[in-house]
Amino acid sequence: MRNPLAFIAERWTPTQRTVQQAALISLVMTCVIVVTGGAVRLTGSGLGCPTWPKCTDESLTATSEMGFHGVIEFGNRMLTYVLCAAVGWAIITMRSQKPWRRSLTRYGWAQFWLVMGNAVLGGIVVLVGLNPYTVAAHFLLSTALIAVATATWQRTREGDDKPRPLVGKAVAQLVWALTGVTVLLIAVGTVVTGAGPHAGDSSDVPRMNVGAVGLDWEGVTKLHAVLAWIVVTLTFALWFVLKAVDAPRGPLNRTRDLFLILLAQGLIGYVQYFSDLPEVLVGAHMLGSCLVWIGVVRVLLSLRERPHATVDVPRPVSSDQLTSA
Repeated sequence: MRNPLAFIAERWTPTQRTVQQAALISLVMTCVIVVTGGAVRLTGSGLGCPTWPKCTDESLTATSEMGFHGVIEFGNRMLTYVLCAAVGWAIITMRSQKPWRRSLTRYGWAQFWLVMGNAVLGGIVVLVGLNPYTVAAHFLLSTALIAVATATWQRTREGDDKPRPLVGKAVAQLVWALTGVTVLLIAVGTVVTGAGPHAGDSSDVPRMNVGAVGLDWEGVTKLHAVLAWIVVTLTFALWFVLKAVDAPRGPLNRTRDLFLILLAQGLIGYVQYFSDLPEVLVGAHMLGSCLVWIGVVRVLLSLRERPHATVDVPRPVSSDQLTSA
C-alpha cells in the first residue's frame, strides 16, 4: 500500500506561502485550544462531560440535560479535532513541498503526537475529577506543543543549511537563562492555578497541597510575580546588550516584541490579583502566557540563521567555447 502523503506529494506542490500559513494556523489553533480550555475551567464546566472519551456513559455528545456546562466542555473537546486538522494540513503541505524537507516534516509529526498525548491526558484529567496536578501537567504539555509549533513556523521561513550564530556565546547564555526562568515562571503559574480559587467545576475540587496542608496561595502568587519581574529584567538586559554589541535587527526586534508582551501580561496579572481574579482577566492572562512563551522561543530562535541551501548550477557553454573545442 502506498503512503498517502507520498501519493499527494507526487501530484501537488504547495507554494512556500502556503506552507508558512499552514504552520502559522497550527500555532494559532494551539493557542486557541489553550484559551478555550481555560474557559472550560473558569466557567466551572470542567466536568460538564463527566467521563471520557464519551461525554456520558450513554452519549458520545453533550445532551440538553447537561445544559451550558456540557456545551462548553464538549465544544472544547471538538476543538481538538480542529487542531488535529490544522496540524494534519501542515504535515501535508510540508511533505508536498519541493524539495522535500524531511526535518520540517518531522516537526509537524512532533506536533501531531503532542496533540494526541495531550488529548489522552485531558481525558485522564476528567476521569480523576480535575485533580490539579493533572490539570497542571495538561497545561505544561500544551506549552511544549506551543514551543514545537513556534519552531515549526520559524523553520518554514528558513533553509536547511547549518545554522550560523548571529550573536556571541555570552549573549546566547543570557537568552538560555531567560528561557529557563520563563519555564520556571510558567510552571509556578500552574501551581498558582492549582492552589487558587478557580477549581474548574461547580463542586468542591481539592486544591494543591503539601501533605494535609494546603499551599499558601498568596505566597506562591508572590513567587510567581518575582519570577515575572526577573524575566522582565533579563529581557531588558538582553535588549540593552544587543544594542551595545550592534546585533542584527532580528534578535533586537524579537526582544523588543517580548518586552512589550511582558509589560502587557504584567499589567493584566496585577489587575486580576487586586480585583479578586475576575474570569475574563484570568482568561486574558492565559492568552498572555501563550504569547510570552512564543515570544521567548522566537527570541531564542532569532540568535541564529539558516540560509537556504545553494545549488551549483553549471554555467552555460558559449558558442565561442564550442567553436574552439
